[in-house]
Amino acid sequence: MEFEAVIGLEVHVQIKTKSKMFSSCEYVYGQEPNTLTDPVVLALPGTLPVINKFAVRQAIKAGLIFGCKIADISKWDRKNYFYPDCPKNYQITQNDLPLCLGGHVEIELDGPSRNIMGVHKKIKLNRIHLEEDVGKLTHCGTDSLIDYNRAGVPLIEIVSEPDMHSAEEAFAYLNSLRMHLVYAGISDCDMEKGQMRCDANVSIRPVGQKELGTKVELKNLNSISGVRRGIEYEIRRQQSVIEKGGLIRQETMRWDAEAEVTTVMRNKETAHDYRYFTDPDLMPIKIPEQTKQEIAQTIPELPFVKQERFFATYGLPYTVTSVLCPNHELSDYFEDAVKLYDAPKIIANFVANDLLRESGTDDWSTVANKLPAKHLAELAQLIDKGTISKQVAKEVFIEMYKSGQSAGTLIKKLGLDQTTDDSELKSICQDVINNNPKAVNEFLSGKEPAINALKGQVMKATKGKANPQTIDKVLRQLLVK
Repeated sequence: MEFEAVIGLEVHVQIKTKSKMFSSCEYVYGQEPNTLTDPVVLALPGTLPVINKFAVRQAIKAGLIFGCKIADISKWDRKNYFYPDCPKNYQITQNDLPLCLGGHVEIELDGPSRNIMGVHKKIKLNRIHLEEDVGKLTHCGTDSLIDYNRAGVPLIEIVSEPDMHSAEEAFAYLNSLRMHLVYAGISDCDMEKGQMRCDANVSIRPVGQKELGTKVELKNLNSISGVRRGIEYEIRRQQSVIEKGGLIRQETMRWDAEAEVTTVMRNKETAHDYRYFTDPDLMPIKIPEQTKQEIAQTIPELPFVKQERFFATYGLPYTVTSVLCPNHELSDYFEDAVKLYDAPKIIANFVANDLLRESGTDDWSTVANKLPAKHLAELAQLIDKGTISKQVAKEVFIEMYKSGQSAGTLIKKLGLDQTTDDSELKSICQDVINNNPKAVNEFLSGKEPAINALKGQVMKATKGKANPQTIDKVLRQLLVK
């Protein structure tokens, strides 16, 4: 029997804000435990929540990016549960009137090779709602330590429909979510810092069956690759159970990344009764059409749209656009340089390869200061003029990034101008011809590629400073005599 996997993901994403969802208390990752709290976060008697307007706008922005229907009126609810990481004993969230309904996330699956754009598919969303985060528990043997720094941080929960059918689709979905949210400045989505967290609901069913199988919830998925491996294992496990005549039980499983297996955390026969009710301290929020339009105007050109434009406008290959387009700073930098000198392919290759290699872990402000777009444009122009070869340009680029100096300044300083004097090259080319009779005979017998071996020897003799076009011209003149 052939089986089909059915997968839905619940993704929690911290919104990047200066203060928490319902208080003015700041939040910065990595601070000393329990130093970023206040009476509202700790739910001390007499405190009242105040809505973070910026967080609401960012959640709406996320909904617009993913094509959701934005509610005209949304309200707040209390989700009641008693657990140490929840200082109020309830979480302020949205139950029946969330900010965003429906929508989809466009994903890209791998193509037949890394040079070819992959297949695009839309994964349907159920909803996106806004809530507050809870604290962090750290278990030490028989003790549990609580840090409330994270409690109250604005959080969007993005709930997909059970619309994915492989671990690869789930992997692509999370990559697309992260790419779009980071691109729009909504979140940094760093899973190591808990800024993006994912639970997966996985079931299998015979191919052709419409009824869903019994779902198993996977937790402790701490990286995007971990989500993929966890789902792959769970699909295999469920299939093995059924093939052996067993039944899948509705359970919550923990993914053990070291052992690469899922283990049972708890049975989940029925849904939790969270006793939702409307929060009495918070008024519903009205979202006028004008506000939605204003927020829509702040959305930048999105990565997949930009990638199509880069194909059409600049003729760039997929290997380059797939590096440039997911990063708005990188793609903007590329276009800034192209505006100054129209050589998109040369500039794109330097940005996608050399710049990323040299910049390493530098933040973007450092990169832009070390190598302004005008310096890269000048380098491309000098290559086109024949002042330096592409090989020498790569060496110049390294020095440009290290020193912050322009290409023109460094070329003069290091004496790297290409040798373009025909008379000087004739002597070198003749020596190369005399010392490489095999390549000469092959070329004269009609094997055109044989001339490349001679060109290489000339470039070596001139230490890469000779103009490749001039080398070709001089060699052909000497060879046909």
